[in-house]
Amino acid sequence: MDKNYTPKQMAVKLHISTTTLRRYEDLGLVPDVPRTASNRRYYTPVHVQAFIALRALIKGFDIPVAYEVMSLLKEGRVEQALWIINLHQYNIQAEKQRVEEVMSLIHRADFSRYRNVQVTEEMRIGEVAAIAGVNPSAIRHWEKEGLIRSERSPENGYRVFTPRELKKIIVISSLRKTVYFIESMKEPLAALETQDLTAIERSFQVALLKLNEQLVKQMNGISEMMRYIDSIAK
Repeated sequence: MDKNYTPKQMAVKLHISTTTLRRYEDLGLVPDVPRTASNRRYYTPVHVQAFIALRALIKGFDIPVAYEVMSLLKEGRVEQALWIINLHQYNIQAEKQRVEEVMSLIHRADFSRYRNVQVTEEMRIGEVAAIAGVNPSAIRHWEKEGLIRSERSPENGYRVFTPRELKKIIVISSLRKTVYFIESMKEPLAALETQDLTAIERSFQVALLKLNEQLVKQMNGISEMMRYIDSIAK
């Protein structure tokens, strides 16, 4: 006979608080919790797997994604949940390819083109944002933090960026999504300035390692999610 759990027993089993359990329930992330004849709440093995899947998805995909997927599963919208997971799997693969692409870029002496776009000596913020695939507001923030520098066009006073600064922007946009916080970005950028390719490549190897670790967590989350889907299908 399958074992049922009291809230306290479940909290101990999962190493979380009963308050966290209730929050997950209130958010509609797990099946509705039944009650005994004496009106006491209890959890079934399906609930156990739901909580395990939720916690694993949070580690692999972060809270918003995990919450959306579990909400969809509770509503019986399994295919939609799987498509969301598929999208984020694609995103991590795309990020890995981007890191590898930027690793190749830092070794290139010729930086006249990037992703089939012409790189000029003076580019306005909208141009470098489009080339690097970031928002202009992010570039302004990085400049405020002292990570990059712009110049002013003598003709019209607009902020312009050189190819060297564009390369920095591309490096920041890649590393910030994996392992580096803004405050720790100055070291790899200094290595880029001095052409210390060994040091900056080491930064990218760390980024790839983090992406690989995240991929493992995602696959574990998917595995636990599929066990949960199987349990609710029985």
